[in-house]
Amino acid sequence: MRNSPKVAEGFTLTELLVVIAAVTILAAFLLAGVSSAKARAQRMVCMNNLRQIGFGVRMYSDDSRDAAASAGAAGLPMAKAIESLYSGYKALMKGYVGLKGASSPRDKLFACPADTFNPGALVCEKAHPQRFVRKSLHDSPDFDYSSYAFNGGDNVTRKVSAGKRTASFTLRGLTGVKLSDVRHPDRTILLAEFPALYPYSWHEPSSHGVAYLHGVVCLDSKNVVGFVDGHVTYIKMYCADHVTACLTNPPAGYDYQWTPD
Repeated sequence: MRNSPKVAEGFTLTELLVVIAAVTILAAFLLAGVSSAKARAQRMVCMNNLRQIGFGVRMYSDDSRDAAASAGAAGLPMAKAIESLYSGYKALMKGYVGLKGASSPRDKLFACPADTFNPGALVCEKAHPQRFVRKSLHDSPDFDYSSYAFNGGDNVTRKVSAGKRTASFTLRGLTGVKLSDVRHPDRTILLAEFPALYPYSWHEPSSHGVAYLHGVVCLDSKNVVGFVDGHVTYIKMYCADHVTACLTNPPAGYDYQWTPD
């Protein structure tokens, strides 16, 4: 009788582990690519939305003796006044972009697809006011169902008291300003994603830069913004420690400003 050597079949354990590791690495690269492509697509939608809304704001201004699209804040309590300055523009100009009737979450032109999480304090999440929660500003009537804000600061200094302490702040922006009087239309923000005012980022969640939310040194974040001259871009927003971004113009090295001067 002749002895027949056994023929090895299948993978050894080492070979199997190598294959699993290779597949895992390839899957990670694929998922990262898909995630990156999705993020770029969302930014493009936001940019196109802001471009169209910007045209509507300019048409409103042309028909209103060059006035900025701001509902103002006269006669309103402070919280409502601030909301009105930044979100009241929609009621004035939405007819110029084909919307009629009451605002609603169905107003897709005013929805950024990346608007899926926000600070609890902004979306009336009382249980988690200092955390990011899965709620959209576009679904909120407090923001007139819009992911986007008008640069509506009225340049009025206000005071707020907490116990025996009193602080003052000035909302910089375009309320009460004729758009033709803006000295640097290519640098002055007209519209922006709401997170740009704070700032934090829907598009780069790892760069959340809200100091009062986390109690840490805040970080710059990137947001989609539109300018008075009509161009729209994705830029880095300045975050001053414990100061909301829209309260101050950034230092040199940033490509935008809030004020019309």
